[in-house]
Amino acid sequence: MPETPPTARERAVDPLFLALPLRSLADAALSRASELGASHADFRLERIRNASWRLRDARPAGSSDSLQLGFAVRVVLDGAWGFAAGVDLTPAAAARVAEQAVEVARLSARIGAAAGGGDPVELAEEPVHRDGVWVSSYEVDPFEVPDAEKTALLADWSRRLLAADGVSHVDASLLTVQENKFYADTAGTVTTQQRIRLHPELEAVAVDERTGAFDSMRTLAPPAGRGWEYLRGTGWDWDRELAEIPGLLAEKMRAPSVEAGRYDLVVDPSNLWLTIHESIGHATELDRALGYEAAYAGTSFATFDRLGSLRYGSEVMHVTGDRTAEHGLATIGWDDEGVETQSWDLVKDGVLVGYQLDRRMARLKGLGRSNGCAFADSPSHVPVQRMANVSLQPAADGPDTEGLIAAVEDGVYVVGDRSWSIDMQRYNFQFTGQRFYRIRNGRLAGQVKDVAYQATTTDFWGSMEAVGGPQTYVLGGAFNCGKAQPGQTAAVSHGCPSALFRNVNVLNTQQEAGR
Repeated sequence: MPETPPTARERAVDPLFLALPLRSLADAALSRASELGASHADFRLERIRNASWRLRDARPAGSSDSLQLGFAVRVVLDGAWGFAAGVDLTPAAAARVAEQAVEVARLSARIGAAAGGGDPVELAEEPVHRDGVWVSSYEVDPFEVPDAEKTALLADWSRRLLAADGVSHVDASLLTVQENKFYADTAGTVTTQQRIRLHPELEAVAVDERTGAFDSMRTLAPPAGRGWEYLRGTGWDWDRELAEIPGLLAEKMRAPSVEAGRYDLVVDPSNLWLTIHESIGHATELDRALGYEAAYAGTSFATFDRLGSLRYGSEVMHVTGDRTAEHGLATIGWDDEGVETQSWDLVKDGVLVGYQLDRRMARLKGLGRSNGCAFADSPSHVPVQRMANVSLQPAADGPDTEGLIAAVEDGVYVVGDRSWSIDMQRYNFQFTGQRFYRIRNGRLAGQVKDVAYQATTTDFWGSMEAVGGPQTYVLGGAFNCGKAQPGQTAAVSHGCPSALFRNVNVLNTQQEAGR
């Protein structure tokens, strides 16, 4: 019998990356930082390839293919951070960059002392991980697939939609990323990683030539830490979704406008993931809760003094932070501080019980070990605390989505994400969606439109009466979570089941826009 082809986990990391002088550069940088008095130093070399394709009405509208390659040295000296980056891949250059990082730390320490001091930089303890290798879960590297095949598939899918009655235009896109990281530090940790992620998307647009009215509908397929097999049907039924979109869009064009008021909501995972991201994911980043992000991305109502006591939601609410979920966009083997990744509770039985941490935050607040949330989006950026895969857990014996809908007499079923708005403390918000269905007497009663649901975070999650079972669980997410100054972006997933919320305020977006 022929041998079974090796999976991605069994393959070696990209040999082009391994051919780089990883160890010699790290040794030169870390040795020089130690000679100059650094109490901690880490070295990170990255090779990141991004490629994208865009089609308009089945015709190519643009493409890109870029490569970042460089390294960074970060140090702790005299209780202050120092950081520098470079692109010259020689040991001499690595040593010079380490010297620059040390000088930055010395200057930062002097400035801090002149300003009256502050909390010195100290890092939580972490076991040493020697020669660790991790590769994300995928089968076919999309960068090994010919560009012509990618364009042809997007064009074929676009033509299928364009052939349907009522579809006027189709936009198609595909984003792909291969990320390689080598990390080493003065404690002895050495890790090498490779991960693949991609984001395919199609959007159909309908235009009423008589009235000029128009609307659109996107695929619900989430971005994923998968390979090209995702577009071949592993993990998502593309044929079914593409066949359904034209009819759903035509119904949406005819749908009546919702009447504003208070309704019970059944929220599909394709919409709820974004609410989790904005109202839980960002709110439970400890640096934000402590005020470190106030200038750019805001703070958090979930302040540290409320850990263990804040009633975040109802008792059926169980939210985890997770860096290990298969196919998760924030899934890695070790973070950018050499911390082995893990899963932990953020909200348990509706109560805030944890935060997302890096090593400094864990030590600063006496929380023990970091849970692996340090990440930099390029070799030229310093690692900052970034979001894990933050997910609402299903009920082991929970109902399916139809069962949740059956428990509603008068409500709305929300599917797909669209626009959103939330305040800087992650407390007051409103979200719209791709499509909405009235629920009457436990059954769907056709689409409505112009819907947004509005609440405070604790009121919304407090109104959650039931969560669906594992059969309703979907891992959603985004490529473009922004944070920090200079700004960085990170990809992150959020899993959740369908969920039932009682007595939520629903706005009519057309009426609100007219005020």
